[in-house]
Amino acid sequence: MKENEMVFGIRAVIEAIQADKEIDKILIKRELQGELSRELFEVLKGREIPVQRVPAERLDRLTRKNHQGVIAFIPAVTYQRLEDIIPFVYEQGKNPFIVLLDGITDVRNFGAIARTCECAGVDAIVIPAKGSVTVNADAIKTSAGALHVLPVCKEKSIEESIRFLQASGVKVYAASEKAYENYTSIKYDGPVAIVMGAEDKGVSMDNLRICDSMVKIPQFGTIGSLNVSVASSILIYEVVRQRMNEEQNN
Repeated sequence: MKENEMVFGIRAVIEAIQADKEIDKILIKRELQGELSRELFEVLKGREIPVQRVPAERLDRLTRKNHQGVIAFIPAVTYQRLEDIIPFVYEQGKNPFIVLLDGITDVRNFGAIARTCECAGVDAIVIPAKGSVTVNADAIKTSAGALHVLPVCKEKSIEESIRFLQASGVKVYAASEKAYENYTSIKYDGPVAIVMGAEDKGVSMDNLRICDSMVKIPQFGTIGSLNVSVASSILIYEVVRQRMNEEQNN
């Protein structure tokens, strides 16, 4: 199993950035100073790469090698672009089926959702560039390897992705406890995307406003919500069920 590659050392990280390598995030020692560090920050300007200032001890725990106060993480997979996925699916004569993850940070939930998506024939998962999980070794393990074969699109924002999907003829449904419609009352027979939110906050209000509709999974117990990976599985397989029924009736 390929794990995230760590690139450490200021010069090595600068060269990785200049070579346009895909980088999940960069950890920088809080006290880092000097001419080379200024060059690093100059190279980072205008790039959508998450940067965290951390104690030196955290960097030491990650590697015993001379990291010079900087470690970059190269993703374990190559991210794909949503704008390439959608035309490709249409060209195959299929209706796109996309799952967007808004603010999910637990890699185990991410891996479990990816496993369900791959089994259900979902065309791609979309995650935002910031404030989200990334494809790392733990996520790949939880996904049972699904993340090695399922396209993952790391886009600038979920909002932009929703708008792009809608402009491409895809109906976008958000899972939300605020919804009035039961998830089974929607007809998912055309191009469709489902937005799942973090367990603590759900789908953001900004994204809820622009989705075509909100749907909920009825609950009858006392616990406030389902685990997001379980909820994702229920909604994903409702789409699968309806599509299978439609194929059988045609």
